[in-house]
Amino acid sequence: MQRPTYGQSPPLHHPVPQHVSTVPQLRSPPPLTSQPQGHGYDGSPYPQQQQQAPPGGNMFAQYGNFMNDPTAQIATQFGQTAFRQGQDYLEKNVNRLVNVSALKHYFNVTNSYVINKLFLVLFPWRHKPWTRRQASEVGTGGGQEAWFYLPPRDDINSPDMYIPVMSIVTYVFLRTLFAGFRGEFEPQLFGSVATIAIVMMILEILALRIGCYLLNISNQSQLLDLMAYSGYKFVGVIVTIAVSEIFNGGKGTGGWVGWTLFVYTCLANSLFLMRSLKYVLLPENNNTNQGPMQTMHPLDSRAKRSQRTQFLFAYSYPVQALLMWILCRP
Repeated sequence: MQRPTYGQSPPLHHPVPQHVSTVPQLRSPPPLTSQPQGHGYDGSPYPQQQQQAPPGGNMFAQYGNFMNDPTAQIATQFGQTAFRQGQDYLEKNVNRLVNVSALKHYFNVTNSYVINKLFLVLFPWRHKPWTRRQASEVGTGGGQEAWFYLPPRDDINSPDMYIPVMSIVTYVFLRTLFAGFRGEFEPQLFGSVATIAIVMMILEILALRIGCYLLNISNQSQLLDLMAYSGYKFVGVIVTIAVSEIFNGGKGTGGWVGWTLFVYTCLANSLFLMRSLKYVLLPENNNTNQGPMQTMHPLDSRAKRSQRTQFLFAYSYPVQALLMWILCRP
């Protein structure tokens, strides 16, 4: 069967779009220097206003003009004057209680001095000599020659305040740290431990001052020297507590390890004080007035020296052993 034939099919026509749409070509923006004054590249139809740079190219010149304002200058001068007056008032009132210039002498230390001093406090057995080094200077206008002790950084035998202060702070944190390991930490522990340490030092220094007064002992900067020497015991206390807690498993300073360390550090600290305080409590017998060290009269030197020796021994051994035992208790 044959398929019937039809007429020739009409030609196919593709649809022609009625609205012509143009696709913009993407181009990279030109350099900023060649940016037109019209529209910006942020799509804003409004022209961008360019900021005019101040003369000289300084963008902060408008802020610098603030200091040229007479009102600002008056306020600045008033603030500087008030600061100077407050500083002078503070220095005058502080110097009434503490001699700041003399106190700076005790903090004039170096790293090598601190290491050697700690070694001397813990191992004083073979150290020589124990005398402090002195220097002299001639006053202005060719006046009388003045003698003074060298600062700690230049003399290992000179007392300092840096090691005692840092030792007290370390002692407080160490006691609270081991209390936390035992589950006994409380925030009030910081205040209680620090209060006990400071009160003990105050009572110790007060007893020393009374003893020096009764024995007629006077020395330049004696109070600051006694404060410095009373703080060296904390070095031995810290070593005893730290090593004992490690070997005893956090059970305190008891046991043979704790007692052995306590006896050793106590004897080392006592010998250190006995040798170091000799220039304060046992002045030399000489008739020359060179140096800041006090001299004794030849007639009463024998009786006074015997009493001062007993006082120094009692302070260096029994008193220090009692204080260190109280500080080492958990």
